[in-house]
Amino acid sequence: MLYPIELRARAEKRARFKGGNNYSTASRQASRIGNCLGEVEIGLAGNLRRGQDMGMILEPTTLGEILADDPTTRHSVTLLPGRHKRAEGGHPWIYSNEIRMDAAAKALSPGTLVTLRRADASVLGVAMFNPHTLLAARLFDRDTTRPIGRRFFARQLERALRLRDRLFELPYYRLVHAEADGLPGLVVDRFAGVLVVQFNAAGIARFEPLVLEALDSLLAPEAVVLRNDSPARALEGLAPETRVAKGVVGGPVVVRENGLEFLVDPVAGQKTGWFFDQRDNRCFVATLAREARVLDLYCFTGGFSVQAARAGAASVLGIDRSEPALELAAEAAVRNAVGETCTFRRGEAFAEAARLAVAGERFDIVIADPPAFAKSRKNAPSALRGYRKLARLAALVTAPRGILFLACCSHNVTEAEFAEAVRHGFSDAGRGGRILRIAGAAADHPIHPALPETGYLKAMTVALD
Repeated sequence: MLYPIELRARAEKRARFKGGNNYSTASRQASRIGNCLGEVEIGLAGNLRRGQDMGMILEPTTLGEILADDPTTRHSVTLLPGRHKRAEGGHPWIYSNEIRMDAAAKALSPGTLVTLRRADASVLGVAMFNPHTLLAARLFDRDTTRPIGRRFFARQLERALRLRDRLFELPYYRLVHAEADGLPGLVVDRFAGVLVVQFNAAGIARFEPLVLEALDSLLAPEAVVLRNDSPARALEGLAPETRVAKGVVGGPVVVRENGLEFLVDPVAGQKTGWFFDQRDNRCFVATLAREARVLDLYCFTGGFSVQAARAGAASVLGIDRSEPALELAAEAAVRNAVGETCTFRRGEAFAEAARLAVAGERFDIVIADPPAFAKSRKNAPSALRGYRKLARLAALVTAPRGILFLACCSHNVTEAEFAEAVRHGFSDAGRGGRILRIAGAAADHPIHPALPETGYLKAMTVALD
């Protein structure tokens, strides 16, 4: 199936939606786009198989309950005296120890919409409430008189789309970044005509039918994959699930980034199948890669590796423990004409780095972009020991005057803590250097001004002595 560059014409979108879910296929297009690696001629083709359209999965009883949201009859939850100031200042989260957990509050089912009130009964906003979690309430809207329904989700999603349309020429990006886009617990990644959606909180999960309906009306996607398998769902009392809610996904789909083409497994790949947050960091590292010997630890599906190779690296070695990810990385290298430059090998990053160090192997650029080491704040101390060890091993295999890129994607580790762990790791390796660049996630991962957790990614590029 082929997809157009944009699905922006609202009249066309509405016509497609009203006409049903069997959308016509767009003709193949080619787009010559400029990027940090030069201009590359690419065809905008997806990689889905044709098949029966399954349609959006709606649950009539749940939908009926959602449509019944009435601000005048909504349950109320009251904060303890003096516990309103953080929320009043713009923070969207309320913790259970800030709430008057009386019998009525405890009896509410997870994800119930409530009007949040100060101790004096004045309103703070409308929130989704879960009496069984530490993070008990997530604010949806400060205006408690507006129902949370179709119009609300259509408005929020359209606002998110308008922002991405300003940021990107091509429809490959994170469309919704949870609280930062005003939709707590919701993540939507867009791969042209394929959407990958995560409902990570009980409250937003209750609105699944309306969210999918709004996405369908706005974008008319060919396929929608629900990746409801994140650890966050367990904390909310939600069961894990992965399913195709619309269309047919017959294999990997294409993602285009910085002029290159990669493959994504939206059904079985890690998280949503691709890490859009590292888009700008991959581009930056690639600009340093000409004639370099590159080691990419945790290479996943080859985002850093292939872009470094296309930028002129002499050789690239990618290490990952996932065989399916390595297969996609190798195919991406071939697709982008750097198959002979890239070698991908299955292995555990710490063990492989240690082995390479003992063998005397040295690389001009070393990339270490691991998964989150700290799944909760109580795991932060052990995670920091892990980052310190990783920095030490990565520094040991970095050549003199080489470049080392390190990243931390855990919001439970602060930027200062990560930097200190890296510093100690360099000291353990007997290496010095200077920081060239400190960065976070790409612009499609906006940060909520009052919620630093949405700015989870810490990335550091260091020139070692």
